[in-house]
Amino acid sequence: MNATAGPARNLPDVSQLVVGVLGGTGDQGRGLALRLAKAGQRVVIGSRSAERAETCAAELGLGIRGADNAACAAGSDVVIVAVPWDGHAETLTALRAELAGKIVVDCVNPLGFDKQGAYPLQVPEGSAAQQAAALLPDSTVTAAFHHLSAVLLQDESVERIDTDVMVLGEDRAATEVVQALASRIPGMRGIFAGRLRNAHQVESLVANLISVNRRYKAHAGLRITDV
Repeated sequence: MNATAGPARNLPDVSQLVVGVLGGTGDQGRGLALRLAKAGQRVVIGSRSAERAETCAAELGLGIRGADNAACAAGSDVVIVAVPWDGHAETLTALRAELAGKIVVDCVNPLGFDKQGAYPLQVPEGSAAQQAAALLPDSTVTAAFHHLSAVLLQDESVERIDTDVMVLGEDRAATEVVQALASRIPGMRGIFAGRLRNAHQVESLVANLISVNRRYKAHAGLRITDV
């Protein structure tokens, strides 16, 4: 059976949706923008600086557009949040109006680093995704794309990224849209993985993957079996 056949069955057609990537000039955001655009998605990169976003978009090509964060959010159907954790709350609070009515996909991992490596931070709301939901009451917040290697995402010589994307959320239609977006990228599958209250352990698992990568000089991802 094709690796994408099971989870991809009956997912919605998302080919006409515009996907905005807040923090799209950073490594993770830039990589996601590239992969989605290569899959045929219309993509807008957002940044605090419109000029920086436009420069990044021009470098990537593929019809990707650049804009400041507010214009990116307002002009997109689905918005991926890939900003640094220390700017997460401030960015979302400032964009509450522009993100109203949108599907918001939070892929931020609240991590700290010390001499022993990466470790998960405690978030008062429970997780970055739950913080986003609290700050964006008029948006439909989901969580996904946490476990992807920014190195692989940006490496255009890598044609397939064989990994699963765990998608969490309260709204089934929204999670299926995000699953469908993930499944458009060659090698990936979007897998429903629970409600937002379970986002903490998904975000925290990135600390373990960083340890794997350091030990084995790898770009590890996840594959869910028997699905």
